Amino acid sequence: MELNLKNPIVFFDLETTGINITTDRIVEISILKINIDGSKEEKTLRINPEMPIPPKVTKIHGITDADVADCPTFKDVAKTLLQFMDKCDIGGYNSTKFDIPLIAEEFLRAGLDIDIKKRKLIDVQTIFHKMEKRTLEAAYRFYCDKDLANAHSASADTNATYEVLKAQLDRYPDLKNDMEYLADFSSHNRNVDFVGRIILNENDDEVFNFGKYKGKKVEEVLESDSGYYGWMMNGDFPLYTKKVLTAIKLRKFNNK
Repeated sequence: MELNLKNPIVFFDLETTGINITTDRIVEISILKINIDGSKEEKTLRINPEMPIPPKVTKIHGITDADVADCPTFKDVAKTLLQFMDKCDIGGYNSTKFDIPLIAEEFLRAGLDIDIKKRKLIDVQTIFHKMEKRTLEAAYRFYCDKDLANAHSASADTNATYEVLKAQLDRYPDLKNDMEYLADFSSHNRNVDFVGRIILNENDDEVFNFGKYKGKKVEEVLESDSGYYGWMMNGDFPLYTKKVLTAIKLRKFNNK
């Protein structure tokens, strides 16, 4: 089943130096763009992460320091990538928990902002886990009846993710071929930032989702505990989380 698109959608996968969203960096990115007319465009780039790639990570994706030594940095290609993804919904595999938060950090470090408010975020892994609860290789075999060659290569994983989503729509009549529906269905929560440190409660209020103020309104905490903002801004939180927190603080200040 082909996707019913109101906006173009990009599927992307990252190979990285590790799994820490705040401190790790991209070493390879593959983006598959599906236009409204069904035509496809694809970009795959190796990236110099400006830090060593741990040997245990190289064993997973096969990319060494030497492989990326002469490659552009993310800052070098950030504007081109952001333009390629402009006004597109976003799909991926485990993307809402890892790929999207990490690439958002990279864009912010490059002085750019990827605004997700008007984008639909569709996580094929979440759909898969809700329906079958398996891995990407198993999903590809289960839905597409094919073995995933070159698993953990960004391009292979990206194209497999796109094929799995189309096969999921064919297999499950209850899944609507609508990006807004799929974005909602593949979301575990109502994150305000990418990693879910701040979420929306049942009344659409921004609340903290961790620590001693879990479940408390962000605006109220910032007003009652003046040091909490500084603690978070100086802490090991993603840049995007700090950006969201600052926006809430400024909004409260401007409304006084």
